[in-house]
Amino acid sequence: MAVIKPFKAIRPQPKYVERVSSLPYDVYSQKEARDLVLRNPMSFLKIVRPETAFPKSTNMYSDKVYEKARSLIEENIRKGIFTVDETDCYYIYRQIMNGRTQTGLVACFAVDDYLNNVIKKHEFTRPEKEDDRTKHVDICSAQTGLVFLAYQEAEETKRIMEQDTHREPIYDFFSIDNVRQLVWKIDDPAKVAKITEAFAKIKSMYIADGHHRSASAARVCQRRRQLKPDYDGTEEFNYFMAVAFPHDQLLVLPYYRVVKDLNGMNKKAFLKAIEEAGFRVKRVNRITSARERRHGVYQPRYKGEIAMFLGGRWYRLRALPQILKNDAVGCLDVSLLQDNILEPILGIKDPRTDSRIDFVGGIRGMNELEKRCREDMKVAFALYPTSMEELINVTNEGKVMPPKSTWFEPKLQSGLFIHRI
Repeated sequence: MAVIKPFKAIRPQPKYVERVSSLPYDVYSQKEARDLVLRNPMSFLKIVRPETAFPKSTNMYSDKVYEKARSLIEENIRKGIFTVDETDCYYIYRQIMNGRTQTGLVACFAVDDYLNNVIKKHEFTRPEKEDDRTKHVDICSAQTGLVFLAYQEAEETKRIMEQDTHREPIYDFFSIDNVRQLVWKIDDPAKVAKITEAFAKIKSMYIADGHHRSASAARVCQRRRQLKPDYDGTEEFNYFMAVAFPHDQLLVLPYYRVVKDLNGMNKKAFLKAIEEAGFRVKRVNRITSARERRHGVYQPRYKGEIAMFLGGRWYRLRALPQILKNDAVGCLDVSLLQDNILEPILGIKDPRTDSRIDFVGGIRGMNELEKRCREDMKVAFALYPTSMEELINVTNEGKVMPPKSTWFEPKLQSGLFIHRI
């Protein structure tokens, strides 16, 4: 059962929230992060990407960089940019994007639930990213980013949370990606107890996004337990900050792949290898209309179809029945691409570590794939999106997906909540 608790959030004063809030730390390149902080010194990116406060030559993993993040949190509290809630609270977080609404609960979730697989993972983490976030949490003694969770048993929790969204929110603004962000604070003890009881009935939680943030919270927790052998489980380091949404409210977009070379082959040989691997290959007529391009004419239309950009042209790759699989992981389109093209033809055995492959979030669109192939890549692949049901099936079987299998939109805003540990 899911164990949650309210907490005293460090958060922006309402008049500053629009300037403070930012997209998550890992959606920006180094240059994009520096440019944004330069344009908006109040951006929370300055805290979650503290290397932006130092010259480019600075080692971004040095202690002084993370200590800068800690000092910025305290500085913002002193200046009155951040406030600290006096009582333990839950927070209702709603996002509205293109007419779609998702409403979740911000709370602290038990690290033990993560360790015991009540909170389930669907992908492996990258060691360097996990080390980075672990050091950030440990030195700041605070969790600065929300973990994005999903859950299935939703009716009672939906009903409870809806009751509080009819009053005035503490935040109501549009983020940099033009998504409406609303937050309500719940500090009434009776309501807090009701929410805690409702979530205790939920059997499983699923990490939608934030595997590195949850893994780093667990590592810091275990480290602090070793330093405090008489811990009793009530300490804040035993919990991590997350927002949990009903799974049927979430939008999953595809995660695209781009590759630097054809593994020594020319275009003709590469296309032949794909056909021999079990795909029907068809070149797509060139689309010149800007409207058609915007509406994703090249997007895969169904499972088992991959769109590929190569040599300035789009192709549709349709998987033949003999290479389709029925198991929870093998049936994913990301697995179809990895198992039949990326590894055997392009020689990419581990996409988490291979420098020849890069990933592009689905929100950037097909034009971004064409752009990357003009700039620094040779071939791009667009996939049909993984569904929430597929994610849940994989995790319930105790398995993991290939890396970068899902891209959730809208992205959670950073800077709305900080959890001291």
